[in-house]
Amino acid sequence: MHPSIEILGAAAAFITTFCWLPQILKIRREKKAADISLVTNGALAGGIFLWIIYGALIGSWPVIMANTVTFLFIGAIVALKLRYG
Repeated sequence: MHPSIEILGAAAAFITTFCWLPQILKIRREKKAADISLVTNGALAGGIFLWIIYGALIGSWPVIMANTVTFLFIGAIVALKLRYG
């Protein structure tokens, strides 16, 4: 695969993985999660988990790692929603 394609994929993985960090920090700072949808984040966590399985089946470490970190971030949002929700 061409290196520029790999760079594009890495940039996409980084952005879509770490875009959840500001949400986590905001919920923790404000101790408020009333506007966060538990159903949406639960469904997203399920979809991300399927991406992890898919990555494992095709042997793609970038897919596995990016989605594992995203799954942990979404899990943190769900936990904060249950705590402050």
